[in-house]
Amino acid sequence: MNLNFRHLVILILFSASVFSQTKSDEWNLQASSRENYFGVAMANGQIGIVTDDIPLKTKEIILNGVYEASPENGISRIVRGIEFLNLHLSINNQEINSDNIDHWSQVVSMKEGTSTTSFSFKDLAVIDYTILANRAIPYSAMAIIEITPKKDIEINANNYMTVPDELKEAKSQFRVLKDNQYLMPVFRTTAKTLNGKHTVSAATTFLFDADKEVLNQTGNEVGFSKRLLKGKKYRFAIAGGICTSKDFTDPLNESERQPIFALQEGIDNLLNRHKKAWAELWRTGDIEIEGDLDSQQRVRFALYNLYSYIRPETRQSIAPMGLSSQGYNGHIFWDSELWMYPTLLALQPEMAKSCLDYRSDRLGKAKQKATVYGYKGAMFPWESDDTGEEATPTWALTGIFEQHITADVSIAFWNYYAYTQDKSWLKKEWSVLKETADFWVSRVVENQDGSYSILNVVGADEYAQHVDDNAFTNASAIESLKNTIKAATILNEPINPKWVALSEKLTIHSKNGITQNYKGYNGEMIKQADVNLLAYPLHVITDKKQIEMDLEYYAAKIDPKDGPAMASGVLSVLYARLGDRDKAYNYFVKSYLPNSRPPFGVFSESANSSNPYFATGAGAMLQAVIYGFGGVEQTDAGLKYNKGLLPKQWKSLKIIGLGPDDKTITIEK
Repeated sequence: MNLNFRHLVILILFSASVFSQTKSDEWNLQASSRENYFGVAMANGQIGIVTDDIPLKTKEIILNGVYEASPENGISRIVRGIEFLNLHLSINNQEINSDNIDHWSQVVSMKEGTSTTSFSFKDLAVIDYTILANRAIPYSAMAIIEITPKKDIEINANNYMTVPDELKEAKSQFRVLKDNQYLMPVFRTTAKTLNGKHTVSAATTFLFDADKEVLNQTGNEVGFSKRLLKGKKYRFAIAGGICTSKDFTDPLNESERQPIFALQEGIDNLLNRHKKAWAELWRTGDIEIEGDLDSQQRVRFALYNLYSYIRPETRQSIAPMGLSSQGYNGHIFWDSELWMYPTLLALQPEMAKSCLDYRSDRLGKAKQKATVYGYKGAMFPWESDDTGEEATPTWALTGIFEQHITADVSIAFWNYYAYTQDKSWLKKEWSVLKETADFWVSRVVENQDGSYSILNVVGADEYAQHVDDNAFTNASAIESLKNTIKAATILNEPINPKWVALSEKLTIHSKNGITQNYKGYNGEMIKQADVNLLAYPLHVITDKKQIEMDLEYYAAKIDPKDGPAMASGVLSVLYARLGDRDKAYNYFVKSYLPNSRPPFGVFSESANSSNPYFATGAGAMLQAVIYGFGGVEQTDAGLKYNKGLLPKQWKSLKIIGLGPDDKTITIEK
């Protein structure tokens, strides 16, 4: 069913009730309620530190690209690291905890990538606790503590580390290193992942603005005591880093170098480098919405999260939950190429390229998987980890049968070439396009009438299992084959005649004027958009009337409770391109509002779940803005800038940093 005006009003009222205690501006999200709290990841593409409502601690740390087998089922799972920014703080021998603080508030600065928690402790002091994962220094993080005494007080501050259950053999050590006159106190904790695959090591030190305090170890904590005078603000920091054997031969010593480096840099230099790195990201890729603060906040928050979960030149990709949790085991799905990649390609192409590097590095494993199942070419895994082997739990049919992922990867590679027109890069990555095309040649069956079918798959609509000729599977195969033919022509590579035949004769069924979700589809509920993807982001259905008919039919079939957030983003793009301003905006709102969780509006996967942060949904919502309202179109010649369609609720839309020339477009009334 369509999201009509009445439904939209209900959603907006729901939003107002959920966020009524949040006062924010276009760059800052502020919360004053701890009720039903969902944290935000302070992440730099390498480590993700999730905020907590409990004072002076973090919830968890996620380590990008580091996996260990889960004890539950043996399937690989992204690793939680040692939490090293936690603080026990006592004032006048009274320890601060959740039950004895007042006036709690928390501000997430999207502009600067920081989270600041503020509260008062009795009549003694006001405390600010700011955490950040340093954008400029990938394995480094810092917590800055500011104490404003209301009277003369004595403080005792102790840094402690929390080791998650999935790590074992934890050992802590405090020592003071010396180089000539320099004394460098370092507190380190090391542990092994559960099956011993990796060593994880975190190390910290204290940074002070003036005279360094004497640090002492008490059990597994290291800290200091100091007398503070009424009204005189006092600042110090915990700075350090976390390293693993995945990236370093010697993670123990490398982790110690992080706080040693921080000692020589100081609080302000570290903070300024971090802010400068974030400023550069926003300078080169931002979206400004005038006239609707709520939309501005949500769009920028989505960008903030995507930017937080990846770094250029790391050859890493983005999991559905980014670096916010262990959701979906931190594996890489089609979410990366189809849902998050298009926004990164438009605004931060070097981040997008990292997603492709991740796949290119694992092409050999994709070829191995094809061989295992009796096919040719490359068959990419539905869920991928550091190895590139299939990482889907064995009970899930998607791991073997949701095969459109192979086409999704291929299409993303072609779109990067189309964006950059870089022929040398295309030549270097030609094998990805060729091997995926060869997979489809070996995968199809020829029908008696000369057409081709792909039998027994799980569709993009994952409620459709063991179906034949799934619309999106076949259409994505068609598009990837056509792209491979174009690439072969550019590179003067031989063109397999079968590529041409399949691209022209692969079957997509229709019935009563409606494109069928799969052969024999009879109106069943669908999990998410499938047929509608043939018009966007694919280019297989281009007839306006057909697009409209498929939209009206399938919008009513999507599961309203458990369907993931992505579908509404795609419907918004399509309605915007059809010129239907109201439906485009309504589906834009539906792409995030039912899935938002307090107090900051982090995305959950569906309206009926609470598993944020769902970066996939953020990617779909951003596509609605860029490729829908913004009028941007991905073509073989690069980005094309069509006339946009501004929602009535907005005064203007500005998209900054588009294309290789960092173009800015503005849509106004």
